[in-house]
Amino acid sequence: MAYLVCEDLTFSYDGRTVIDHLSFSVDKGALVCIVGENGAGKSTLVKGILGLKKADTGSVRLADGRGHSMPQIGYLPQQSEQVKDFPASVREVVRSGCLGARKCSRLGFSLSSLYPFYSAFEKRQADAAMERMGILSLADRNCSELSGGQKQRMLLARGLCAAGRLFLLDEPTAGLDTAATADLYQLISELNREDGMTILMVTHDPAVLPRLATHVLHLGQLQNFYGTLDEYRETELGRRYLGGEIR
Repeated sequence: MAYLVCEDLTFSYDGRTVIDHLSFSVDKGALVCIVGENGAGKSTLVKGILGLKKADTGSVRLADGRGHSMPQIGYLPQQSEQVKDFPASVREVVRSGCLGARKCSRLGFSLSSLYPFYSAFEKRQADAAMERMGILSLADRNCSELSGGQKQRMLLARGLCAAGRLFLLDEPTAGLDTAATADLYQLISELNREDGMTILMVTHDPAVLPRLATHVLHLGQLQNFYGTLDEYRETELGRRYLGGEIR
């Protein structure tokens, strides 16, 4: 069953088209790796799905038929887009994910304005997300004191508080060392395979595809591909990327 449908999407910057009439659908429980050379529009697509970038043409729909909705989608941005030194504890950062989930698009306003404090349910939800990410013991630490891998776990926990069953990850391992990268990939795999989370992940690491991906979306200057990992392996584009010829 299609959980996310992107139809005829076109995005441009300053008159230059970066994604041209792209259509694909993501089944519930899939883990889609978004790959391709620099400048092909990978991060632009993620922002378009989130509604942070307006498409020139096309639409994004979730399984219930509604348009994209930030409260239903967890998001882990590139580290370059994150504030490095939040003046807040890990617990405060993780709980803040609940604020986006309060937004009620049908009513047209945010419930945060009516309920400025976290509910008991939201506090339990944040604690459960921290425990799931293995950082509950760090809850009272200032997040500026965390390592790169711990920060990513914190932001994943924050995203879990905002997510329904869909998570978008934009190069989540960028800047992490080998051990932290392997650790984060394991967490992502568990979220997908054990928790049933549907995940779209931008990556520049061909080696991670055989380990994690059920599907591949390859964005290119001249050619796009969307399909299963096995189908991707059979294409010239897939063989070149997995062989390290495309960066």
